[in-house]
Amino acid sequence: MIPLKTVEELIIRHSSIEKDLSTGGLDNKLFAEKSKEYSDLNEIVGSAKDYISFQTEKEELEKILNDSSADGELKKMADIELIDLQNRYEANEKKLKLFLLPKDEADKKNAIIEIRAGTGGLEASLFASDLFKMYEKVSHKKKWSLELISISRSDAGGLKEVIASIKGTNIYSTLKYESGVHRVQRVPDTETQGRVHTSAATVAVLPEAEEVDLKINDSDLRIDVFRAGGPGGQSVNTTDSAVRITHIPTGLSVSQQDEKSQHKNKAKGMKILRARLYELERSRIDQERSQDRKTKIGTGDRSERIRTYNFPQGRVTDHRINLTLHKLNEFLEGEAFDEMIESLTLQAQEESLSNLK
Repeated sequence: MIPLKTVEELIIRHSSIEKDLSTGGLDNKLFAEKSKEYSDLNEIVGSAKDYISFQTEKEELEKILNDSSADGELKKMADIELIDLQNRYEANEKKLKLFLLPKDEADKKNAIIEIRAGTGGLEASLFASDLFKMYEKVSHKKKWSLELISISRSDAGGLKEVIASIKGTNIYSTLKYESGVHRVQRVPDTETQGRVHTSAATVAVLPEAEEVDLKINDSDLRIDVFRAGGPGGQSVNTTDSAVRITHIPTGLSVSQQDEKSQHKNKAKGMKILRARLYELERSRIDQERSQDRKTKIGTGDRSERIRTYNFPQGRVTDHRINLTLHKLNEFLEGEAFDEMIESLTLQAQEESLSNLK
């Protein structure tokens, strides 16, 4: 049961912000912040008021049911109303608990997604390419902006590695469950016997950190420049445009050589490094808060097998929630993606609720 005082504070807060917004005396930044909070509270305030009035309404209905002089029809109506009231109470309590769950400050951030071919050779690189195309289609469908940061292609036309930045609304909260090992089962084009091969690719989704989120001291960085290798423009192998940035305290290192400009390579490298350091710090804090936090969902562990894409059976299975969709082609086209994410989000919320003391 949620303390009534906690619920009352939500209602009081909603009323207070409403008054502040109506005065017109707020600067633009504060007005935007309070408007966002008011909008969030608006979605829950009705449930909060309903939750508080539950006990009074329940007692009134119970009086009718316990009144020996009340006629049978009235008691029947009161009994139906009491069942409806109890159902509403339980629904409101769940909704309020979800609202009061600690918020992940990274949920509203943009994200950096890293996809790497795993076991399976050239077939793994083709699968990594398929995954990247899927996220491109999801981004297009949701009107997100996807910017390529780094890409390394394989001989088969697949991808050894690709890193991209995705910008939009609540990106990280949508994509954070994608981190882990994605496995594919299919017959490669080069397979003459028709045998199904298993390959894998790893996906890491990191919240994009701003400078205000994480302070990196220049003295903690070692920056090396070198000549870029591989196919490229005429400046490749003639100028020291490639950059390697090493964060000395953690040993994390990022190399960037896609751009001909050393300055642009450094900027892209810092974006990746900042995201990795931010996620490292978030993981450290989470572990300190709870030693048993690691659940089925949302661990972000890229060594964990999370999903299988089975082409012969036309299915995609998420192993964390035992959900199978027989819509493999639609999923890879970004059409059934939301169905999977909504199920993962719902399960994660259920787990969080069950862990509330």
